[in-house]
Amino acid sequence: MSKIKVVIVDDHSLVREGITALLKFYEDVEVIGEAADGREAIAIATKLNPDVMLMDIAMPGLGGLEATIEIKKRNPDIKILVLSQYDDREYVSRFLKANVSGYILKRAVGGELITAIRAVAKGESYLHSSIAAKVIDGYIGKAAEVADPYDSLTDREKQVLKLIAEGNTHKEMATILGISVKTAIAHHTNICDKLALRSKAELIKFAIQKGIIRLET
Repeated sequence: MSKIKVVIVDDHSLVREGITALLKFYEDVEVIGEAADGREAIAIATKLNPDVMLMDIAMPGLGGLEATIEIKKRNPDIKILVLSQYDDREYVSRFLKANVSGYILKRAVGGELITAIRAVAKGESYLHSSIAAKVIDGYIGKAAEVADPYDSLTDREKQVLKLIAEGNTHKEMATILGISVKTAIAHHTNICDKLALRSKAELIKFAIQKGIIRLET
């Protein structure tokens, strides 16, 4: 029997270890790798070509959304299953637009996790019940919504926006994304122009309001 090859992406080692231990009970699943941040996730996806990646959202450097965008661009066949503590509609919307296959909550992990993994591995979609409700509510209210300026950003600009909001310098962003400092500055300028923002403070405020970054409490 062919096993479902899984990679776990989470910046907490205890979470990765716990999920790995849980999945060992299922003979049709094999954890073939782990990653602690978005950059590692992209690298391991390219190297190991897993069937399913369990993707956390909030991680240092490149987060789950930014990594997902890059992974799906490089290999659309890899199924991304978001595994997060956040059920905010903004987060859910961002990931669904990035073509993830499923979204479940960490508090629901257990039997639901293996069900979700098996579903997305077969090409199906899987949403935790509370997430599904938010998606339905979102579509119902969509007609009354104004176009979201965030959607005007390119995938790379979305990555840069998060990194800027987290306090990274242009040089640090260039290193993380593998681009030149000049290009990082150009992306920063384009982002401010598209979003009509005049300062870094306004950019950070926008990122918080849109759920791109989250203030720790």
